[in-house]
Amino acid sequence: MNALPTAGNWTPAEWARTYWPGRLLTDYLDEATARHPDKVALTGRNSVSDVTVTLSWRQLRRLVDRIAAGLVGLGVGKADVVACQLPNWWEFVALHLACVRIGALTNPLMPIFRQRELRYMLGFARARVLVVPRNFRNFDYPSMVATLRADLPELRHVLTIGGTGPDSFEEVLIARRWEDECDTSTLFAQRRPHPDDAVQLLYTSGTTGEPKGVLHSSNTLLSILQQYAKRLHITGDDVILMASPMGHQAGFMYGLMMSPMLGAKLVLQDIWVPEEAARLIRDEGVTYTKGSTPFLADLTNTPAIDRYDIGTLRTFVSSGAPIPRVLVERASQRLGAAIISAWGMSETGSVTTTIPGDPDERIFGTDGVALPGMEVRVVDAADAVLPSGSEGRLQCRGIGNFLGYFLRPELSQATADGWFDTGDLAVMRDDGYIRITGRAKDILIRGGENVPVVEVENALYRHPAIREVAVVGMPDARLGERACAFVSLHPGHALDLPGMTRFLETQQMARQYFPERLEVLPELPRTASGKIQKYLLRDLARTLAPTST
Repeated sequence: MNALPTAGNWTPAEWARTYWPGRLLTDYLDEATARHPDKVALTGRNSVSDVTVTLSWRQLRRLVDRIAAGLVGLGVGKADVVACQLPNWWEFVALHLACVRIGALTNPLMPIFRQRELRYMLGFARARVLVVPRNFRNFDYPSMVATLRADLPELRHVLTIGGTGPDSFEEVLIARRWEDECDTSTLFAQRRPHPDDAVQLLYTSGTTGEPKGVLHSSNTLLSILQQYAKRLHITGDDVILMASPMGHQAGFMYGLMMSPMLGAKLVLQDIWVPEEAARLIRDEGVTYTKGSTPFLADLTNTPAIDRYDIGTLRTFVSSGAPIPRVLVERASQRLGAAIISAWGMSETGSVTTTIPGDPDERIFGTDGVALPGMEVRVVDAADAVLPSGSEGRLQCRGIGNFLGYFLRPELSQATADGWFDTGDLAVMRDDGYIRITGRAKDILIRGGENVPVVEVENALYRHPAIREVAVVGMPDARLGERACAFVSLHPGHALDLPGMTRFLETQQMARQYFPERLEVLPELPRTASGKIQKYLLRDLARTLAPTST
């Protein structure tokens, strides 16, 4: 297994010598422009304006430099925060590259956030500039932000894409030729950040409540991306489809950043519609995409893949939540692509992946093995390493570990030799592959016996009626906890507790693992990245009583 040196001689200097590129994303942009100035860099349709924009590397760099000079003209200083609450539009890509160019931090914000989240996030980050759409999915963003301005004294500019007047992004940063008003070569040289400087401030998904601001540098992000691309054989000849929101690490790193790093074409989708994704794969020759479990399930199940030839699709990486084994099996058959399981966090990027060509039992039964430059281990409550096959707390360390939490260093302490506690539970095999078994806070103990929650969920995913499932504990006076299964169903299907129980009996699972209550919901609550928010379901389960004993 590829790994950093052991704890006895592990030092960050090893990362710098072996893995950290010591470069910026804009260096790769400049190289792609020099090599292939007229090659398509990105293409994407704005579903609001119904306009598709296609940019070559030359055109993209020209826009990046103009926006960068414009941000400086608006008073953005080095290490200032520029926030953007944008869908997967080309402006998002250009804005981040512009921020890197001048040493500012990009703070991506999911389009689903509203006043409560933005008041905290923008205020805590001390954002100087915010870029929003005029309208997206029938929501008026400028009007929302207007209600917050009194609470955000450090927010100097709110620029609106598709807007009019003095706050229009197009008028302020695109129409004006900022590059003619200054010596951009000197300006950018003066403002160039060090590869170890923070370039990204990304709030965690919030599966457990209050978000924290994760800080990453060029080195931490790009080193993981390089190892990821090498393992999965992704090159500049690939075509990347990114429908995962770029406001989350999956879309940001593996779409927005990986495209210029490799010089690969990026195809953006701003609203996830599986039929549209299938058409884009056919029309653009997409070879690679990445998304959470719902994306994989939707693309696998859409009838559109029977109408569109998606034969160019070679790799689908699914992360963000354990993938039900039955889904991997079906997706492999339906999509004709390699399904890669991956595990990671906002704090680390992808840490483990399966490997193309792995045998089925690894693809279907694990979350992969650590990337070169990263290590994982499974430990007990005292941080002692557990033997293979034992469940414990998952820790990781290496080239992609984040710099810390913004203004909250006390929350980001690692062990003396660099191990970061992920909050996940896992089992490691003899070959170094891991299987995520749950969150440390998701342990369900029924009558003193641990319930293998992920295995129960995987079994239930095989039920033809169930679209998504989450099993959580509900308090019980006698047993401590009992299990409650929250599910959503495929259209036209129904399910009750006896039916679920009969199905689990066919799966040959110990009866004491069976959920003792079934709750059917239209949708399960998810974070913007697709992770089921079990803490909300646990809150709901506390109000319930078992329907069976």
